[in-house]
Amino acid sequence: MYELFLLALLITIVALSIRSGKPVALDNPLVIQRPGEYHITLAPQLGRAQTFIEQIAGQFVLLHPPQGEIPTQYFEVHDRSVSGGAGGLYLLATAYRGGMLYFQAINPLPLLRDADSHLKQVREFSNAVLALHPLDHLAGEEEAMKLRNAVETAAQKLKIAVNMLSEAGL
Repeated sequence: MYELFLLALLITIVALSIRSGKPVALDNPLVIQRPGEYHITLAPQLGRAQTFIEQIAGQFVLLHPPQGEIPTQYFEVHDRSVSGGAGGLYLLATAYRGGMLYFQAINPLPLLRDADSHLKQVREFSNAVLALHPLDHLAGEEEAMKLRNAVETAAQKLKIAVNMLSEAGL
């Protein structure tokens, strides 16, 4: 009888310790807006990506704002601090429209692990978010490079691996 009580107590303690260690998963996307600065849309479970994205915005502000708008750029991000369905891998879209930075981050679909599938997924999500913000006056390639450099600099500071997804495969 005494052993049965100890076994039940041990199972309860183990179950509670495992359960309390998991982060809370949200079902809805997280939207963060800083009027005049940036707009971030994060898929559920990517709340910890906010630090990286805000670092990108801070790096971009250090550069002079571009004359014109920057088309959307897409990245695969490998960040160990983000616990998502793909072990720290998420997809990021960045754009500059109407004087504001736009960021969208999503988890890749579990069965699709190639760059072309990732590009298609993040492009579809980004296009849906940016539907109300079409490109108007396109900036030059030098301006687009400033945004890529801001992503790379922020990634280096936080020790995050970032790979740009290219349109070449599609």
